[in-house]
Amino acid sequence: MRPRLELLCAGLLLACSSFAAETRVQVVGLFPGAAVLNVDGERKLVRVGQTGPGGVEVVSADSRGAVLRVDGVERSYGLSREYSEGGYSAPARRQLSIARGVGGHYWVAGSINGRSVQFLVDTGATSVAMNEAQARRLGLDFRVDGQPMVVNTASGTAKAWRLKANSVKVGPLELLGVETVVLEGESPTEVLLGMSFLNRVGWREEQGVLVLESKH
Repeated sequence: MRPRLELLCAGLLLACSSFAAETRVQVVGLFPGAAVLNVDGERKLVRVGQTGPGGVEVVSADSRGAVLRVDGVERSYGLSREYSEGGYSAPARRQLSIARGVGGHYWVAGSINGRSVQFLVDTGATSVAMNEAQARRLGLDFRVDGQPMVVNTASGTAKAWRLKANSVKVGPLELLGVETVVLEGESPTEVLLGMSFLNRVGWREEQGVLVLESKH
């Protein structure tokens, strides 16, 4: 009987371990038609109808909350603050200083959806913007995911697509769900870090240095 008892205990321990490993899901950002999920520490912007980390599906989402399907069960989630071992607390502000470069412009290395890119900071650009060849290099499927539009440029009007980049990062500053515009043709020649990013961080110029700072 003793071997059978040991086998039974081992089975109970395995069951308990499986229960303890239940997926932890938080909604840490909300947008019309999309939610930023934190699943067991992995963050990702997931649109309605798509599946994110851990197989969690976003059924619906707006500014008030999201309905998620977790392990086949649908449940409503509100906006959560992220928790650390020290409890809930406001994160320290992150800051990046960019020296003025050639021609009086500010250049900064960063990434879009995890792919490296060199940005030209442009406070006159409404959104993060790029041409279609740059978008393809960055893996943006703008013709499928984007909304067709017409934009005004220095040389006239141009066909373009508006979409959300999952993440845009420069230095320690990373934003999720950043509006991005892809223009048909070869303009702009540089990837522009426009106001859809800059408006969501604090920024100021100090004696030839551009300072970007997280708002919270």
